[in-house]
Parts: sequence; structure tokens; C-alpha cells
Amino acid sequence: MTALSPERPVRPADLVAHDVRRATLLVLVDGRMPTGGHAHSGGVEAAIIDRSLADLADLELFLLGRLHTAGVVAAAFAAATCHALAIPGPGPADAADPADAPADPADVLASLEAELDARTPSPAQRAASRAQGRTLLRAGRAAWTVAPGPRAPHHPIALGMVAAGARLLPVDAALAAAHATVTGPATAATRLIGLDPIAVTAVLARLAGDVAATARTGEAAAALPPRELPARTGIRLDLLAERHRLAGVRMFTS
Repeated sequence: MTALSPERPVRPADLVAHDVRRATLLVLVDGRMPTGGHAHSGGVEAAIIDRSLADLADLELFLLGRLHTAGVVAAAFAAATCHALAIPGPGPADAADPADAPADPADVLASLEAELDARTPSPAQRAASRAQGRTLLRAGRAAWTVAPGPRAPHHPIALGMVAAGARLLPVDAALAAAHATVTGPATAATRLIGLDPIAVTAVLARLAGDVAATARTGEAAAALPPRELPARTGIRLDLLAERHRLAGVRMFTS
């Protein structure tokens, strides 16, 4: 059968678009994409130093806790950013009721930045998030047409910006954020304490349902005003980040 064969099945346009979306999402979440994530351990290095993370069981609990706190916030802000950039810009100046005009995406991005800053009390966490956001934007803009925005946004906001530029949906941005919440730290733990990478992969597989649930929570919050987005707190993650910042010797930036 050739490309010109009349027997060749024709896929509906919506199915083709769905497949393209899935393939694009795989590019975005591929650990080989140069987004700078390899330099960050997500608190794992500090947890290993204070001996609260020493084996595979500890890692699984750490990832689960990270997913249900920082992961939910990241998924919601990534989805909300993607949603904001998918909304058409403000209508004409002579609109019947200016109050009904869509919000300016730039204003929404600024609000999301401020709200995520408020949810990130650790200066070390804020610095790490913005460093990763800046690198992700650089890689994303090389691949897709990404809307203008902050030069160094928080990582979840950069993720939402890149997802929108790649014509993904808020649910895709939320899934990418939830996925990154566990895969980066898992890779760091493998490198730091020599865990069996096959066993670590099994841990990530067991967490797949939690990752999907976190993404759904993020997607459900995508259309909320920025101030109403989830504000779950991982106090231990903040403390680990601040301890890590002061460590004399370290392998990872955060």
C-alpha cells in the first residue's frame, strides 16, 4: 500500500490533532530536552545529607509528599498559564461593556507570577524555580512560538507558556508539571546514592496514578482567578532548600 493508494485509511482531523498533541507533549517532558532540570534535585540532595532519605522506600514517600504539595501548585499554575494564553486578547475599545472584555494575558501572567511568589516563601526555592523557568523558556522558544512574558518566570509559569506555544492544552501543561515534580528528584536520587535505576523506574510507575490525579487537580483549577489557585504548603521542602543553599559542598544547584 502506498501513500496514494485508495485503500489507505484516512484519519479524521481531530484524531490527527490529538496524536500531534501527544507527540508534542512527549517532546516537552523528555528528560533529554535541555531545560536545566538536571542541575536541580528538588530537595533530594538536602534530604540525603540530613539522612531522612536513604533508600528506595524513603524516596517513594518523599516523591509522594512532593507531588501532593508542590506538585499540585505547579500543575495548577502551569495549567492556568496555558489557559490564560489560549484566551483571545482584549476586545475593541468600544466594546459594549469593558468589564466583559477578556483579561489581558500579560496582566494574568503578572498576577500568576505574584501569586506563585506568595506561595514560595523560601528564597532558595524561588531562585531555583526562576532559574529553571528561564532555561525552559530558552529551549521552548527554540522549538515553538512562545508568547512574550517575564524573562525569568517561575518554572510552572514558563511550562504553561511553552505548552501554549506548542498548542497544547491546560491539562497537558498540568500533566507535564506533575511529571517533572517526581522525575527530576528521582533521577537525582539515583545519581546521589546509587539507587538501582530499574527499581526507581518501578517507583515512578507506581506513582503514575498520583501523577495523573495531580494533573486533573491542576486542570480543574486552570480557569480560576490567580488568587484562588491551590496554595498547598511543603514546609519541609522549604527548609531543605534553605539548608541546601548554605551547604559547603553540593552536587546540585537546588
